Amino acid sequence: MLDYPALRAVATIVQTGSFERAAAVLNVTPSAVSQRVKQLEERLGAVLIVRGTPCTATEKGEWLCRHVENVGMLEAELFGQLPALVDPDEPSQRVTLQIATNADSLGTWFVEAMSNFAKSSSYLLNIAVDDQDHTAEWLQRGRVIAAVTSLEKPVRGCRRFALGFLRYHATATPEFVARHFPQGVTSEAIRNAPALTFNQKDRLQSSWIRRTFGRDLDYPTHWLPSPQSFVEASLSGMCWGMNPTQLTHEHLASGRLVELVPDTPLDVPLYWQINRLAADRLADLTREVVTVAKRRL
Repeated sequence: MLDYPALRAVATIVQTGSFERAAAVLNVTPSAVSQRVKQLEERLGAVLIVRGTPCTATEKGEWLCRHVENVGMLEAELFGQLPALVDPDEPSQRVTLQIATNADSLGTWFVEAMSNFAKSSSYLLNIAVDDQDHTAEWLQRGRVIAAVTSLEKPVRGCRRFALGFLRYHATATPEFVARHFPQGVTSEAIRNAPALTFNQKDRLQSSWIRRTFGRDLDYPTHWLPSPQSFVEASLSGMCWGMNPTQLTHEHLASGRLVELVPDTPLDVPLYWQINRLAADRLADLTREVVTVAKRRL
């Protein structure tokens, strides 16, 4: 038999980040939470929680958290049909859905989809951010129940929905272009003009260079992990960068930004992948994601 009080203790620790906050949510003492986790870890012969600030789950702990998430959805559905089963003395447990997306989707269209869903749902949302080429790994490792990803192949155990393309333009200010590309945007000039990179997983600049020049080129870069600040940095004249159409169309129309090479957009396909076990119960979530994406991408 599964020890659900212990499983909920693990999931709540991961959600809140500490044993003390988890105890407050569960309305028990920190000692009781600690004892539940310890006994479960001893039974499984595996560490489930990495003690720290904040506390995080191990890979096995993540799988248990997703199981608790699925059970919470089943219970919510059951209690909705049979409210007499609800124990009035037990603290109410709202299910938090773990979802991953890429930063540019979060900065352009994804919040609208999440907001539409949250307004008509009792679920809470915990949205993690990673590169679109890596969010599928969160699904594969059981860390999230759904993700926006660039991976077309369905993750094992997931349903996949095509969302459209997020279009990027290589942009900079006219002054930056005049200063760094006086003879045009050549491969030699690119090697010396500072770009802007989101983080070590960001390959957009490299992909655009390969497509535009037919080969890989080294280039200097600043680092800045923020979509909005990415555009601001480009507007400041410190760099060139790959920016989504949704965040740059007004600046391109006004001439504050220009494309390094006209008519060379880079389209990144996006997909919504969701765990099959939860897909039917979260059909409203998928519908909002697909609807907003189709309109905004």
